[in-house]
Amino acid sequence: MAKNTKQTSDRIATLAAETLHDANASKIARRLAGSALAQSNGSKQTGADMETLASKVLQSDKYADATKELAASVLSQSNKSR
Repeated sequence: MAKNTKQTSDRIATLAAETLHDANASKIARRLAGSALAQSNGSKQTGADMETLASKVLQSDKYADATKELAASVLSQSNKSR
């Protein structure tokens, strides 16, 4: 598997932390936020299930802009060979 050199930006990491602290955040937003934060340091990359979730969020009109930002960040750190 190729090494992931991308990391979550400070702005997205802050958004992710705020999302996790928001009691009204959706379960999907929280999952994306957790994935984004896990990739803020180190070489972790998005798993296949999170890729699928993030892709569905980006294709849907029902999610908030902040959730879509998290999805885009998570998806950008996916495995290019998948």
